[in-house]
Amino acid sequence: MHIAKSAFIGAVMLSACSAAPASEVAAVPAQRGEGQAYELLGSQVHDVADPASGIDYQVFVALPPSYAASPERSYPVVYVTDADYGFPVLRAIGRRLNGAGPRIEEFILVGLSYGKGEDPMASRRRDYTPSARGASDAPEGALHGQSQRYRDYLRDTVLPFVESRFRTMPERRIYVGHSYGGLLGAQILMTEPAMFSGYVLGSPSFWFDKKYLLRQAPGLLDRLTKVDADVYLYVGEYEARRVGDRRFQQEVDMVADNRTFTTLLRARGLAGLRLTDEVLADEDHLSVAPRGFTRGLLHTLVIEPGD
Repeated sequence: MHIAKSAFIGAVMLSACSAAPASEVAAVPAQRGEGQAYELLGSQVHDVADPASGIDYQVFVALPPSYAASPERSYPVVYVTDADYGFPVLRAIGRRLNGAGPRIEEFILVGLSYGKGEDPMASRRRDYTPSARGASDAPEGALHGQSQRYRDYLRDTVLPFVESRFRTMPERRIYVGHSYGGLLGAQILMTEPAMFSGYVLGSPSFWFDKKYLLRQAPGLLDRLTKVDADVYLYVGEYEARRVGDRRFQQEVDMVADNRTFTTLLRARGLAGLRLTDEVLADEDHLSVAPRGFTRGLLHTLVIEPGD
């Protein structure tokens, strides 16, 4: 019934457009042809360098559907790491969730890119990790451990850049990160929690450097008295360690590490902390992010009945 109704409405709209004078039909953006590169229409790219390190970064921006027609309105902002993957995925998820009517708040989406022109893995190793001792499989000479510098770049440069150019709600910033991006988000949560009002932390790589951040966590958390934030942590079922079953990881147990982190958070009784953690069934480290992103948006931006 819904398909037939949608088809009927589409046919009526097409008929109306066909009957209207050409001057009254709004131009719809279209992809370039002739074999040119596909573009994510309706998005923007801005160069936003880090003045402290001199590293060139870009931020990707997608405005919500109602932005142009609602000049008096401000919006929450979702910041996602690993922008080459996370930005288009979150943009699509956000729009589909509201496809049958408002389910989550509309939001401005900001993608945090890697260093401009850099190898993605090298950039994220450097920017998202908390200690200089790298992973055992990293290339010789690989640079790690600049997450505090990158956190400060986000706080002092990216957030002001976005908030000076778009109609944002500074009190409604949401961080989304997966894997190393989740690790970075966990560090920000424990060191600068007020930077964001919501955290979606996916499969954080707590295994990094012999669980460096988990070992630091008790001391970091002891310095906090409140964390006024919605925090959603997810991990895939198959990110656990189970010998003899090829579906499960054999080297690290990210399910157990997530459980350790959430236990540490809950034990502190931090004022304002609203924490949810989930193990998502039938998912591994590479498959779980879209589902985790969806549930994270529903946790941090859901429109409650009656709103």
